Amino acid sequence: MTFDAHQLDLFLLVGSAVTLAAILAVRASSRAGLPSLLVYLLMGVLLGERGLGIHFEDAELAHALGFGALVLILAEGGLTTNWREIKPSMRLGVMLATVGVSISVGIVAVGAHYLLGMDWKLAILLGAATSATDAAAVFSVLRAVPLPRRLTGVLEAESGLNDAPVVVLVVLVSSGAAAEDGPLLMLALILFELVVGVLIGLAVGVGGAWVMRRAALPSSGLYPIAVLVLTLLAYGAGAAVHASGFAAVYVAALVLGNSELPHRAATRSFSEGIAWIAQIGLFVMLGLLLSPDRLTWEVVGLALTAGLLLTFVARPISVLISSLVQPMPWRELGFISWAGLRGAVPIVFTTIPLADGIDGAEKLFDIVFVMVVVYTLLTGPTLPLVARVLRVARRSEPRELELEAAPLERVAADLLQITISPASRMHGVEVGELRLPVGASVSMIVRGETTLVPERRTVLRHGDDLLVVTPRRLRWKTEDRLREVSLGGRLAQWLPEEKAD
Repeated sequence: MTFDAHQLDLFLLVGSAVTLAAILAVRASSRAGLPSLLVYLLMGVLLGERGLGIHFEDAELAHALGFGALVLILAEGGLTTNWREIKPSMRLGVMLATVGVSISVGIVAVGAHYLLGMDWKLAILLGAATSATDAAAVFSVLRAVPLPRRLTGVLEAESGLNDAPVVVLVVLVSSGAAAEDGPLLMLALILFELVVGVLIGLAVGVGGAWVMRRAALPSSGLYPIAVLVLTLLAYGAGAAVHASGFAAVYVAALVLGNSELPHRAATRSFSEGIAWIAQIGLFVMLGLLLSPDRLTWEVVGLALTAGLLLTFVARPISVLISSLVQPMPWRELGFISWAGLRGAVPIVFTTIPLADGIDGAEKLFDIVFVMVVVYTLLTGPTLPLVARVLRVARRSEPRELELEAAPLERVAADLLQITISPASRMHGVEVGELRLPVGASVSMIVRGETTLVPERRTVLRHGDDLLVVTPRRLRWKTEDRLREVSLGGRLAQWLPEEKAD
């Protein structure tokens, strides 16, 4: 098949129009409380054979492109995750991503076999594919819900880590290796891939951060590209030694995103843009892969039943058992159970058996597609209401400061740039009332088009940009103090519960 200039022009025309429409649709979907993935999936269906007539049924290509997109999405998730915020919740997050996933797979597989009449292979694949939560789907909705950091930390850690064991399980079952090797050997293989993948991610992350801090690149625009390429290197290295590339890329990105690197703000912005492009392309492609003619009442009925089992039985039980390592109030566990959104990840995983030509894989793809759409519509818009009913939402929570950092290597210090958000309680606080650690100071305030050299009695306002110089050894204390004042105002030192959230 040749690809001439006319076809290229048509591809660029259609591709740019679809991408622009998808970008504009983000605002509409966020207002409705829906993950944008639903809009993108619908766009793919409308572009498909029953819409504009674009014919796409290459499962192997969809599998390859889907994995590539997931790598970029996981890289962005790691680069933009604050380790200090998710660290207190890591025990529960890791348990949900491993033990919780195993419990969910088992419950859904047994139910699919005995209740829905699916053979064991397809039943296990259904349980495995639908047990992983999707970071893009979860946080596109949770942005509108003010939650304590311990809750967002659990959900973020789970969604970033649970792809790795699930993809290994789906590959083993699809290839038939699980049946041949037995459960013990399969478990050992999954543990090997996860452990080696994490170690490779740590090595690439630590080594890459060391190199980036000492590299003198000729253009600031090269730093974000280099950091993103390092995360791809971690995935490739993991895959090359038959370890988990997904675990490697997420861990490497997490290390790099929390290291003191030049141009961190530009790196995050760049990775977010690339992840959005990956999400748009991924969801539209998966929509193209669906044929509406295959959506029979049988498929819809199977999807609804399996979704009920997953949402109201498997997910709550997996959360309850996983919480044994890190007990939390039942209200918070209830919200975590309801917030386990499934997005593109389960649909991508079903392209593995589809590409392998397994009997019933096409029907499995259709069932999971319907499940994702229906239960995202059910759970996504109701999350703010559920948070209020369970009383886990923080009322009138001020947003945290927008904080960026740049290293001052010659004096072993950091320059912090802080933007006071419209809801921050730092508004009205005098500079002297910040009570920063000794050695840290506010060196400049940017207010509108003017700059101010602050005094102790200078009053801070919404929209101000502060430039704070702090010795590197005191950086985290300085950041914590600034966040405390943003949350509690000048009385922050008498409101320790604000910090605890």
